[in-house]
Amino acid sequence: MTVTDPKHDLQTYLQDARDALLWKLEGLSEYDVRRPLTPTGTNLLGLVKHLTGAEALYFGATYGRPFDGTPLWITGDAEPNADLWARPDESRQDIVGRYRAAWAHSDETIASLPLDAVGRIPGDKGREVTLHHSLTHMIAETQRHAGHADVVRELIDGATGQRPGGTNMAPGDRAAWAAHRERVQRAAEEA
Repeated sequence: MTVTDPKHDLQTYLQDARDALLWKLEGLSEYDVRRPLTPTGTNLLGLVKHLTGAEALYFGATYGRPFDGTPLWITGDAEPNADLWARPDESRQDIVGRYRAAWAHSDETIASLPLDAVGRIPGDKGREVTLHHSLTHMIAETQRHAGHADVVRELIDGATGQRPGGTNMAPGDRAAWAAHRERVQRAAEEA
């Protein structure tokens, strides 16, 4: 059995989720990364923008290392849902660049503190959390939104998978997937 460093493991899972999210934007038009594909407006670039603010909060302000991230509506720092979509004057390049800058800032925080370091979440009545908690929270948050991005991307152009060239999907071409979907649909109707 190989024993690994817990902080390294957590950071590896966080980075994997970050990379998966950004991969979902690759090869898409400006319209496709912005367009809402759910009744609540979920869109790819908005997910990136939201996670920029979340990283700035959980790895920046919480540990006294402010990063000028996207203000989050949930903290009362922006209008409702402002962090979940891109205005026409916000470029994809700028939003992705700010997300990558937030990663670097977050990674500096993670590298400089032990897992049991305590921080205070601003706007949450100063609730104290450990770096371990912040890492766990952001892994869950980023994976959750990467899952949203999976569905949104599939709705846009049918692309699936966790990463380029990944094999985490069952084999099958479009016809096989259409047959599978029809089978699932029939089962739902019969139930």
